[in-house]
Amino acid sequence: MLRVLFYFVVIAVLGLGFAWLADRPGELHAVFAGNQYSVPLITAAAMLVALVAVILICWWLIKSIWQSPYILHRHFRARKRDRGYQALSTGLIAAGAGDAVTARLMMKRAAGHLSSDQEPLIKLLDVQTAMLEGRTDDARKGFEALIEDPETRLLGLRGLYIEAQRAGAMEAARHYAAEAAKLAPQLEWASSAVMGQLCAEGDWDGALKLVDARKQALAHGKDVARKERAALLTARAMANIDTNHAAAKADALEANRLAPDLVPAAVTAARALFTDGEVRKGSRILEAAWKRFPHPDIAAAYIDGRAGDTAQDRLKRARHLVSLRSHTVEGSLALARAAYDAGDYKLARENVEKVIRSAPRESAYLLLADIEEAETGDQGKVRQWLSMAVKAPRDPVWTADGYASEQWSPVSPVTGRLNSFEWKTPVEQLSPVIEAHQPEVRGAVEEAKALSPVVHLDEARRQARAKAARHDVEDAQTMVPAAEPARKAPAQKPEKHDTLAEKNDEVEDAHLPQGPIVFDDPGVDEDERQRKAKNAFRLF
Repeated sequence: MLRVLFYFVVIAVLGLGFAWLADRPGELHAVFAGNQYSVPLITAAAMLVALVAVILICWWLIKSIWQSPYILHRHFRARKRDRGYQALSTGLIAAGAGDAVTARLMMKRAAGHLSSDQEPLIKLLDVQTAMLEGRTDDARKGFEALIEDPETRLLGLRGLYIEAQRAGAMEAARHYAAEAAKLAPQLEWASSAVMGQLCAEGDWDGALKLVDARKQALAHGKDVARKERAALLTARAMANIDTNHAAAKADALEANRLAPDLVPAAVTAARALFTDGEVRKGSRILEAAWKRFPHPDIAAAYIDGRAGDTAQDRLKRARHLVSLRSHTVEGSLALARAAYDAGDYKLARENVEKVIRSAPRESAYLLLADIEEAETGDQGKVRQWLSMAVKAPRDPVWTADGYASEQWSPVSPVTGRLNSFEWKTPVEQLSPVIEAHQPEVRGAVEEAKALSPVVHLDEARRQARAKAARHDVEDAQTMVPAAEPARKAPAQKPEKHDTLAEKNDEVEDAHLPQGPIVFDDPGVDEDERQRKAKNAFRLF
């Protein structure tokens, strides 16, 4: 565009110049070889311009003829390069689609047109083709060759990491992930693998250093790095609360300052303050956290915050906490438990029934069974609430990547992703589908559970079934009569039910399962778990 504009300006200047000379007539006299020549001035100017144009054209022709071999060579080289990149692109697409034959053919064609030293993607296509064809040794050698090139070092480490996981060599996989994390802390796969290992070993200082390195590498991830640091500080405080109370208290307070919405940080900081007798300061932290997100751990720490309180004092603290953010399920349950401990069964029943009407869950029915047993002793009603607890939706728990736990952890035991636990109701319907169709995922989850310090519990459901079984056994022992001689009993008419409660008891007994209750926890065979864990990862 600039060149066209330049030519336009030159033509305009020449036109204006010739027009100016035409308005001013004159002659140009020249003497050459004793002869005198006289020409008009405008004719002399036109001849001069034409001479310059002829010289430029001649120079262009001579230059083009002189450079023609180089031009032809460059043309054929560009054509060859284009064919090579076209073959490389087709090969990568074929490798991604799983077509090993086409990928191998395109790799050879690309290697014939391009140099592998100048184009590292040829090596990548060769490695992917080897993986598709099942040549794992060649694929590993190809990834090791990629490590030698600084431009493809991270790519080679990534491939070796996945191959080591596929082969079950977890130590080698962690080594490759650590090397990649040193070169590029912003890589999610590398930092997650290293972070999961550091947290499993309890190396919180190393995990904090890794988070700081990621913060420097990711200029736009300051908020994420702040939350990750808060999670690690909370975990370190929870680990050191009994051995190094002062350091744990400082870590918990800093974590609560960095992430006020992190429930474990607030609870840990408040409990550390309660231990030192700073009840008011700890209560303020829990009250602020409760206003943001009502959580049962906050309620438990707040109600039991002051040592030596009576049941009535704890009930009073529960009333105050619930008043800060009313009409919540967790608040009603906390108040109901405090009222049950204080012997105020009417208040406890009102709050539990409020929860059952709005959001029924296991813990509500279990608590209602305890209230019924303590207040009326009606075993029929107790069994009724217990049976409803078994069928009720589960209570929210800490969940990360499909893994549910009663205890919070800074990293996911499945993927090693930091700060991934969320407080929500687990989805039970997805578990059988995953176990039936993805055995490699099941093996990975089992191995992560074995390595993780987080312990998976489902105590609410097991306690409900155990309690129901205990009541059935006790009733069976009291209802079995002494042995009598066999004799034919006269036919009798069925007795009428005196009260509606007795009728409900018999109907409920008819629906209860007969015989011993078997818990659905068969366990996991250790050898089978390890065998499945070796095949738990795939590159594609």
